[in-house]
Amino acid sequence: MQVPLLDLKSQLNSIESELCEAVLDVIRSCNYIMGPKIAELESLVASYTGSKFAVAVSSGSDALLAALMALNIGPGDLVITSPHSFFASAGAIARLHAKPVFVDIDPKTFNMDPAALEAWFEEHQDKAKDVKAIIPVHLFGQCADMAPILALAERYNIPVVEDAAQAIGARYELPGRGECCAGTMGVMGCLSFFPSKNLGGIGDGGMVLTNEASLAEKLRKLRVHGSQPKYYHSLIGGNFRLDPIQAAALIVKMPYLESWHQSRRQHASFYDEQLPREYIQPPHVAYPRRFHIYNQYVITAPTCRDELRSFLSEKQISTEIYYPVPFHLQECFKYLGYQKGAFPNAEHAALNTFAVPVYPELTSQMQEYVIDAIRQFFVK
Repeated sequence: MQVPLLDLKSQLNSIESELCEAVLDVIRSCNYIMGPKIAELESLVASYTGSKFAVAVSSGSDALLAALMALNIGPGDLVITSPHSFFASAGAIARLHAKPVFVDIDPKTFNMDPAALEAWFEEHQDKAKDVKAIIPVHLFGQCADMAPILALAERYNIPVVEDAAQAIGARYELPGRGECCAGTMGVMGCLSFFPSKNLGGIGDGGMVLTNEASLAEKLRKLRVHGSQPKYYHSLIGGNFRLDPIQAAALIVKMPYLESWHQSRRQHASFYDEQLPREYIQPPHVAYPRRFHIYNQYVITAPTCRDELRSFLSEKQISTEIYYPVPFHLQECFKYLGYQKGAFPNAEHAALNTFAVPVYPELTSQMQEYVIDAIRQFFVK
């Protein structure tokens, strides 16, 4: 049996006619840049997340970049984030010639550790004034522990930009505000519509959420080279526009999103119950399971990760390592001066974790095959 890590064809089979018609509508309209589909998607996502404003952009990476540009991040500024994430989290900081600063992750959730963040400020009081943003990452579909992060940020008057690329629809209970969607707790939140995301397009796409009208207006300017009206530039921005074909595809998929989340949760529950826990650590569930959207189901296999992956590959079960090299050990960030051992939790995750298939269309037979193969490995 073949079990892919993700099977977009299975999803396509259920909505192909709707998708094709939506794309054809855009083609027939000849409205290929911005237009009504963009506004419609923005309205849908704002309503779904509970955000006042949603600004569609060209990718999740550009969402992060535009958010930092909206905060006027630049040379000499420090921006704190996690060392364990997709590259865009730190890459956006460096692209603006600001300095990425890393704090270690929680060893259970793999998200930014609020205690490590607080320890950084205690140790670097002299640098606190230079920190112009904090970017917690809601990794694999579960929110970072935002209450203490936001409290620290408020103490030092630092804006928080959430990297919610993997977490649309994930929730967190914020004291005084109740249940909040990922991306709506800081000054801005960044979403990705990369095809592998729970709400994935048929190409690249992203969005920035905010509750501040002035930031929303600035983001709308930034995505069109800082112009408003056309050819009049009050800012230097970029070409960060979302393609209306992507917007049309995402509009088709929006009504299915909650059911897809629920299917992923059901698959995760099955894995949680069936994995041999004497050898495998399933993902830690920090909050009620309904708050988690399981963009990935990442397990920890201490001492045998690579051997187990090879065995599963022989059984035609696809897996993936998210992420094999922490940011502080990436060649492009050597100039920051970090050494191996600086962030032991991130380094441990990089060496001992990997994802198994959890996409909504995964069948029960496929899941049982995955579990049986894992058990066979440890018996062998």
